[in-house]
Amino acid sequence: MTDWTQQTEQARLWFESLRNRICAAFEAIEAEAGSHATFDYLPWDRETEDGSDGGGGVRGVMKGKVFEKVGVNVSTVSGQFAPQFAASVNGASAEQPNFTATGISLVAHMANPHVPAVHMNTRFLTTQAAWFGGGADLNPPIPYEEDTEAFHAAFRAACARHNPTYYDKFKAWADEYFFIPHRGVARGVGGIFYDHLECEDEAAFERNFAFTRDVGEAFLDVFPRIVRTRMGMDWTLEEKAAQKEWRGRYVEFNLVYDRGTLFGLKTGGNIDAILMSLPPEVTWG
Repeated sequence: MTDWTQQTEQARLWFESLRNRICAAFEAIEAEAGSHATFDYLPWDRETEDGSDGGGGVRGVMKGKVFEKVGVNVSTVSGQFAPQFAASVNGASAEQPNFTATGISLVAHMANPHVPAVHMNTRFLTTQAAWFGGGADLNPPIPYEEDTEAFHAAFRAACARHNPTYYDKFKAWADEYFFIPHRGVARGVGGIFYDHLECEDEAAFERNFAFTRDVGEAFLDVFPRIVRTRMGMDWTLEEKAAQKEWRGRYVEFNLVYDRGTLFGLKTGGNIDAILMSLPPEVTWG
């Protein structure tokens, strides 16, 4: 089996550098709005049953004038899957349950209902296989066609630099994945979602890592632009109430269907980091 230790470290350093730049960009937006809000960072260690080093991460959270609540987490963890969960993970089994995972995960819930919420994550995992996954999707309580187009255009361009089939495939995957079956509605206006970009060798790792970096860069370019377009708009109490009710759909998806939530809970992740995706205020009808 290939030793992916060096590649995991490369990915970890990139995810942490992306976190630093995203957080700086979000803090700059808060400063433009006259806020002194900054991120609070809380390191955590993954607990293991046998007391071995299971890795850990850093949970970053900011609550400000523009970002009602935004979490940007990075983690690098390793260990063994529980036997009943291992069979559901690419390259793992009850007989071969070992894994490593490193990644960045971001969810932003905005104060102004005209500003869309957003989710982004990218990750590198190894079991008996090794692969990249991730994506980003826009979740506006009040959709604007130009925001949706700008968001998709950024990821369409990122995909086009690597494979002409990626955007259509990964957009369709996002549309299918970010859907709430019991409501019969999409969680938002989509984006891209990809998983199991296999790294059979070093060349495949470099190719898929380059694409994953471009996904992160696309997000860092487009989302702050959308925020600045909308954050000064006036809003009504009715629009705020609609935002809180819409957030209920987001909660339902993340607690019932989201793979990342399940992965974190099944691998001994930090509970606060896993559930940072939940909004600060929400209502149901």
